[in-house]
Amino acid sequence: MVNVTIDGLKLQVPKGTTILEAAESAGIDIPTLCHLKGLLPDASCRICLVEIEGNPKLFTACSTPVAEGYTIYTKTEKVIKARKFVLDLILSTHKADCFSCAKNGECQLQNLCYEYGVEKSSYQQMDHGYPIDDSNEFFTYNPNQCILCRKCVRVCAQLHGEGAIAVVNRGVKSRIATPFVKLLKSSSCVSCGNCVSVCPVGALMPKSKERFRSFETKKVPTTCTYCGVGCQLDLIVKNDKVVGAQPRDGEGNKGLMCVKGKFGYEFINHKDRLKKPLIRKEGELCEAEWDEAISYIAEKMKAIKAESGANAFAGLSSARCSNEDNYVFQKMMRAAIGTNNVDHCARLCHASTVAGLATTLGSGAMTNSIAEIVDQDVVFVTGSNTTETHPVIGSMIRQAHRRGAKVIVAEPRRIPLCREADVFLQIKPGTNVALFNGMMNVIINEGLQDQKYIDERTEGYAELCEVVKDYTPEVVAEICGIDAEELKKAARMYAKADKAGIYYAMGVTQHSTGTEGVMGTSNLALLCGKIGKYGCGVNPLRGQNNVQGACDMGCLPTDYPAYQKVFNDDVRKKFEKAWGVELSAKPGLTVTEIMNAVEDGSVRCLYIMGENPMMSDPDITHVEKALKACELLIVQDIFLTETAALADVVLPGASYAEKDGTFTSTERRVQRIRKAISPVGECRADYAILSDVMAALGYENSFKTAEEVFAEIASVTPSYAGMSYERLEKVGSLQWPCTSPDHPGTPILHIGKFSRGERALFKPAPYRESAELPDAEYPMIFTTGRILYHYHTATMTGKVEGLNNIAGNSYVEINSADAAKFGIENGEIVKVTSRRGSINAEARVTDIVNEGVLFMPFHFADGPANMLTNTVIDPIAKIPELKVCAAKVEKL
Repeated sequence: MVNVTIDGLKLQVPKGTTILEAAESAGIDIPTLCHLKGLLPDASCRICLVEIEGNPKLFTACSTPVAEGYTIYTKTEKVIKARKFVLDLILSTHKADCFSCAKNGECQLQNLCYEYGVEKSSYQQMDHGYPIDDSNEFFTYNPNQCILCRKCVRVCAQLHGEGAIAVVNRGVKSRIATPFVKLLKSSSCVSCGNCVSVCPVGALMPKSKERFRSFETKKVPTTCTYCGVGCQLDLIVKNDKVVGAQPRDGEGNKGLMCVKGKFGYEFINHKDRLKKPLIRKEGELCEAEWDEAISYIAEKMKAIKAESGANAFAGLSSARCSNEDNYVFQKMMRAAIGTNNVDHCARLCHASTVAGLATTLGSGAMTNSIAEIVDQDVVFVTGSNTTETHPVIGSMIRQAHRRGAKVIVAEPRRIPLCREADVFLQIKPGTNVALFNGMMNVIINEGLQDQKYIDERTEGYAELCEVVKDYTPEVVAEICGIDAEELKKAARMYAKADKAGIYYAMGVTQHSTGTEGVMGTSNLALLCGKIGKYGCGVNPLRGQNNVQGACDMGCLPTDYPAYQKVFNDDVRKKFEKAWGVELSAKPGLTVTEIMNAVEDGSVRCLYIMGENPMMSDPDITHVEKALKACELLIVQDIFLTETAALADVVLPGASYAEKDGTFTSTERRVQRIRKAISPVGECRADYAILSDVMAALGYENSFKTAEEVFAEIASVTPSYAGMSYERLEKVGSLQWPCTSPDHPGTPILHIGKFSRGERALFKPAPYRESAELPDAEYPMIFTTGRILYHYHTATMTGKVEGLNNIAGNSYVEINSADAAKFGIENGEIVKVTSRRGSINAEARVTDIVNEGVLFMPFHFADGPANMLTNTVIDPIAKIPELKVCAAKVEKL
């Protein structure tokens, strides 16, 4: 530690701390225009000058480390004079259109000039007359207002990892070059907007349909509604309308955002929002009052229950809704209706994670924290297009690579992260199990395993060795379509690293062998002693904002909240006491089983909250047939989705900006969402709607606020027991398990002891081929995924004009060799067919995919990829094999 004095205040700070950091720790403000937290100092603006006693020079506080005995002054006459001089120089290059600038009132340069009494520059004003660049869909760049602080350059290159911005020329002709090009056709810019967020002046500004000044708005802190990273942000509100978004320095995002989080808020106030309940009358959906809709639902449901019993009902909750909404939904199904037929989209994405990791480790969740990524020595990404599906985590991986980490990517497509990859294994879709077995074969044969860890903390090692011994690099290379030497390189790289984490998503889980693939990641990590340690772990990346929370809340057919089993007598008695009713011990139906049951009539009423199976489920033709056959289909959503259009009753829910609650991110982090605006029209918070339905069915709930719901969650959910809104307001967020009010939360699982007990379990499996492989009639492997600019079924992103302008239509990627073979030209519309149907889409001829592989995003209704996908399921987790089926492609 180092002893220093700043403005008379004695401090003790760690060696290496800069003067700026030391001052901040003591609450002493030193102005800066170029400083970015988390990066080495740039010192280009020089506004943070300070005086050190005994030294005639002035020093930049952001780049000068403290030393023992330093006495530092931040507000002397000499310092103030120097800062005025710096501001004078900056103003000479800045076109000060303060009255017309939207940054007026929030401009850091303007505020500093006001503070130091600098009204205008004493130097000749430089007017370069540069044209304004407005080619980006979401923001403009005015180089005449740029002060060359280089924040935009540094955040793009060093934090986000794209490097799309650069300083060009020298001296007075220096300027920021922005390669923004319409539709991003020839630019590495992905419109994340992080450059806009850090710009201290009005040079980079968001395009907004609403004109506003900062003093006309309020900022409401909340959690992003898109992917599972859990980015913290402020919603900017004017006149009860969201007009912007700004990142916060959250634990998971560290001040970064992606294009969807930054600019994808337009759906909140979109004209197509559902504003009143709808009831189908004479074949048409007609507006109704809330009392009428609730009474209609209750009357129909009571009649069905009287005739067919509780198991004639099923419900699909939502990973897009809050923990509070999901908790009340499953409580409604179980306590008010009496069935465990409740599931949600985790069945389509990470059911195999819950099953696989619960078996091997005892907990089906991310073992480590996002913030650890930047400190890792090796990052192993498989089954995840991370920079597009979880962009901020992708940025963290790129930061780790900049710091010297090795990156391994095992993917069927050449994803953007391959730029950073030290090893890229372009595997055949569906061969994950073989890949992991091959890596473990190399590690064991070369003696790279952590035998001490294995002996002390695991069981089943002999069985693992027996299974993987046949998966030599040469055998696996043949199965996966990769190079054996590259496989060996990846295995050695992972095994030898002190801090190595595995990151995977649906490319591992959405297979008929998905659970075995998940257990393969766990086996690999355990073999090398990399679970229960900082910078390591097995880390499933949850797709939606609250898919972890929806699982935690018990929206699963076999689980109450916190994965307490419905067939466990003691657990069931606990919930019967808490909820005051007798509960069913019979496990419920999964998503795919529910659709079959709806079609055959054994489920007569299906209640769907915030899900869109007409786009997300496999074999949409079958889904449509089932939903049309449903006697009573109730859909609760914010838009009239493809699924809601088939409903008998549609109830308008509130968006995340219109209600209070919590989301649980992919790293098990529970964070608040806060009501920023009044509900649009007559829409209501989902938990409140459900409470009314329950009351109409004869089960009284006393929930008046989301906070009351969360209090009940904590009372029955051991892993949330130490949480409350009051505590979350104080500490910001908590990671479960958090078992008591004084428990700090758990950043890393399985330290010292595994959730399943003293030892983790090796659970090896031989490689099995996908259920449906190419043949003479269908010679291609068809696989699906997500893209950066859309989210899930595009219910929300499809309402954002800029996102649609960038990526607004369906397409299919086809290798250039296959395109030549079939006579297909880039950009033409082609027909893609599987055994379940045909769709038309734009052909994108590319070498991103290998020969024999077709890839489609599943977001687009104009070419719904899930018309083609297979309903074959993993027998353990019952997750569909969405990632592999046989298909053919034809010219039209």
